[in-house]
Amino acid sequence: MPHHPLQPGLKRGLDILISLLLLLLTLPLLPILALLIRLDSRGPVFYRQVRVGRGGKPFRLLKLRTMFRDAETDGPIWSRRGDPRVTRVGGWLRRTGLDELPQLYNVLVGDMSLVGPRPERPEFVAQFEQEIPNYAGRHRMRPGITGWAQVHGLRGDTSVAERTRYDLEYIRRWSLYLDLKVLLRTPFTVEMRDRTYPPNPLS
Repeated sequence: MPHHPLQPGLKRGLDILISLLLLLLTLPLLPILALLIRLDSRGPVFYRQVRVGRGGKPFRLLKLRTMFRDAETDGPIWSRRGDPRVTRVGGWLRRTGLDELPQLYNVLVGDMSLVGPRPERPEFVAQFEQEIPNYAGRHRMRPGITGWAQVHGLRGDTSVAERTRYDLEYIRRWSLYLDLKVLLRTPFTVEMRDRTYPPNPLS
């Protein structure tokens, strides 16, 4: 964690400034994405889901919908490669990361940061805390839209345990410089990414 008392405040200030700017820049894109989602499948454009944030506090994460309506009537299921619940447009949104644009609002209101460990659902967090050492340590900082693990290619078909190791390293080494490094590398890791998940996420 940072030692300089001003850095956390500066991080929050930059989160507000950059997320507001990006929201304004991407605002014209949202109606187009909304139209594509509605033409592709029935259901709402936006999707709200409870995730675990800083200090283990739950919040409602906002996304563009990528699955068919009522896709989880049988309860939460870890998404896998070729998941039939994902729509055609939803698959494209996931690969490009555009489904996460609404999370800029979560950053603006303080639920998230631009950079930090990716937030997970309470059901999965409860499982991972039992099986991955110090998994709860990820919640010492606000979760992020992108993170240290993601820019190292640890998304999609990768180990949650390995991602956790990078998340904890990020928290231990955190600085504004490290955040800038992650933000600059993110566009190169987002391009044509595969954000589906392995059958055994703990492996």
